[in-house]
Amino acid sequence: MRLFISLALVGLSSTQPVWASLNDRATSEVPPYILEYAPLVWLHSQETYMPSDIQQQVDHTRPTVNWTVIEGVESPLTLDNLDTLNAFGNTSVYLTSLEGIEANPEPAWFRGIRPDSQGRTGNGTASAIIIADRGNGTVDAFYFYFYAFNKGGRVLGLEFGDHIGDWEHNMIRFVNGTPEAIWFSQHASGQAFTYAAVEKEGNRPYVYSATGTHANYAIAGKHDHTIPGFNLPAGFLLDYTDRGVLWDPVLNVYIYTYDQTTAVFSAVNSRDPVAWLDFNGRWGDDQPPNEPTIFGQAKNVAGPNGPKFKGLDRQLVCPSSPCFVLPFRIFSVNATEVGT
Repeated sequence: MRLFISLALVGLSSTQPVWASLNDRATSEVPPYILEYAPLVWLHSQETYMPSDIQQQVDHTRPTVNWTVIEGVESPLTLDNLDTLNAFGNTSVYLTSLEGIEANPEPAWFRGIRPDSQGRTGNGTASAIIIADRGNGTVDAFYFYFYAFNKGGRVLGLEFGDHIGDWEHNMIRFVNGTPEAIWFSQHASGQAFTYAAVEKEGNRPYVYSATGTHANYAIAGKHDHTIPGFNLPAGFLLDYTDRGVLWDPVLNVYIYTYDQTTAVFSAVNSRDPVAWLDFNGRWGDDQPPNEPTIFGQAKNVAGPNGPKFKGLDRQLVCPSSPCFVLPFRIFSVNATEVGT
C-alpha cells in the first residue's frame, strides 16, 4: 500500500504549505481534493519512451518555421519566455529536434525519465495540473503528462504516427469537491467515465498509458482505436496497456489556475514558469517534407500543440460532443495476457 497524505493527516498549521511533504511545489492554495484524487499512471512494462522533463524538450530543440530556423529569438529559450516565439510565426512555429526524428542512434533524451520506486521522475518535471473553476461549485482539474517522443502503432507491418513531443491528459470534474467524472485522452479522441466506475488506489484513479503512444485508458489490456472513442479488445489499430511502472505525476508537477473568461494562466507557486502555457506553436518537428503516406497516414507526423489547445473551457467532460460518460469499464483482460 502506497502512502497518501491528506489534509487531516499532515497536521500543519494554516500558514504552512499543506502539501509540502507530498509535493514541495504545491501550496495550501490548491484545494486538497485536487491532489487527493489525482490520477496514478501505469506505464507499460515494455515502455521505452518515459515521461520527460518539459524544459528538456526546449533544450534539445530549436524553433523553426517551414523548416527554417528562426533568427533573433531570446537565448536561452526557457519555459519563462517560450511565448515570445508567437511573434515569429504563431501557430506555425515548431520546436524542431536538433538530431531529427530519424536520428540513428536515437537520442537518449527521447526516452525520458523512468520513474523510481516511489513513482518520481527524478528532478524532472513531466506533468502539470491546471485548475479551471467553472463556478457554482464546479471545478475542472486537468492533469497533463508530457513525453519527448511518441512511437506510433503498426498496421500490417507498417508503422504510422511517430512524432516528437506528446501531450496527454486526464480531466476530473469536481462538484463541491466531489469527483463526478473523468476524461481519458486517446489519440484524437478519448473516453469519459463516472468517477465511481474507474479503478482506484484509495481515492486516486488508475490510468493505463499505452506503450509508445501514451494514450490513456481506464483498463489494462488491448485497445483497438480504429473507431475513435471506442475501446474494443481486437482490431487493426491496437494499443497495449498493463501494470508496468507506476508513475505518480504529482510528485514533480507545475500547478496553475486558468481563468476561462480571460484565458489567463496563473502559477500557484511563484517559482513555477507560466509563459510556456501561452506558446501557440508545436512541441516537436513538423511532418517532414515529401513524407510518404499510405491511405493518408504517414510514419512521421507533426508534433502536438500544448495544453491551452486541449479544451480547457469545455462545457462537457469531453472536449466535444456527443459526450458519453460511461458508468462501467469493459473489455478488461489480465495484464499478464498483454503483449506487443
